[in-house]
Amino acid sequence: MPVTVKIPVPLQRITEGKEEVTGEPGTIIALINSLDKQYPGLAERISEDGKLRRFVNVYVNEEDVRFMKNEETEVKDGDEISIVPAIAGGR
Repeated sequence: MPVTVKIPVPLQRITEGKEEVTGEPGTIIALINSLDKQYPGLAERISEDGKLRRFVNVYVNEEDVRFMKNEETEVKDGDEISIVPAIAGGR
């Protein structure tokens, strides 16, 4: 069973309009780099120099990877990954 990755609307143009894509188990950064081969340009919007970008939140089964091992967090078959760009604003 593959890993399911939920893609936010701003990145769906890169994934050919797909809201979800699938990848192989491993680390978060390996998954992102692997998906970039299928969807060129995806990795550069999520990571930089092998690290997750500061304003991109990534969750594994609703658990924030920042409280785990960040980009080195392991994902396994059946896990659900959510990529959530941080939104700033207000008054």
